[in-house]
Amino acid sequence: MQVIIQPDSEQASLLAAQLIAKIIREKEKPVIGLATGNTPLLLYQLLVKMHREEGLDFSRVISFNLDEYLGLPPEHPGSFHHFMWKNLFSQVNIKPENVHIPDGLTRNIEAHCQQYEEEIKAAGGLDIQVLGLGTDGHIGFNEPSSSLSSRTRIITLFDQTRKDNAIFFESEDQVPYHAITMGIRTILEARICLLMAFGEKKARAISLAVEGPVTTMVPASALQFHPKAISLLDKEAASELRLTDYYQWAYEHQLPEWREF
Repeated sequence: MQVIIQPDSEQASLLAAQLIAKIIREKEKPVIGLATGNTPLLLYQLLVKMHREEGLDFSRVISFNLDEYLGLPPEHPGSFHHFMWKNLFSQVNIKPENVHIPDGLTRNIEAHCQQYEEEIKAAGGLDIQVLGLGTDGHIGFNEPSSSLSSRTRIITLFDQTRKDNAIFFESEDQVPYHAITMGIRTILEARICLLMAFGEKKARAISLAVEGPVTTMVPASALQFHPKAISLLDKEAASELRLTDYYQWAYEHQLPEWREF
């Protein structure tokens, strides 16, 4: 796993935006996996800025979101549909028919999850999957104990996850108990996995995911198996890593043909 440590979340988010913009410009039909939450907000703001000021063209982009709460309609202010259209899709020229987000109101969950998997494959697979990180080490809504071979499915959320996400609701009681999420195996099939984590509260989870053993109890640790996984961190999130000096040296001395950014 490549670990890139930046002074702050602003500089880290800029690197992420540059990588995604590079993929959008170079691919005929770029397929981008997206995440929600506070971590990617600045990334989306930077992509919108690139669209407006540099002409970054989203008309060929096909997007797939990691997850959605079960039971929330798309217009609900706490839904990930609402989050994505508010913070990114409504401000760029992406085609609505190219936007894919799990349906929180589906009546046949199993069939819908299977269809979501098939749609990703039909699009040619994910060129990159953007990932946030839960304080317990989850990616998507793959909570600790999730199978490392899991596919898109329904999952019951931990209390801590619901508490962490309550900032997007009027109260914790309004946070749903269930969600549809891409599975870990689905995520690992992306050609690039970009894990973003900022702040001291993510330091423990990053340490376990990057330098700890691969275990279902830290779902993000499965990224150690990925041939092209990138962890993009600020100094606070990297504060519990043991090999920070090496990660910084390796990033500064990588060969030009290896450099993604």
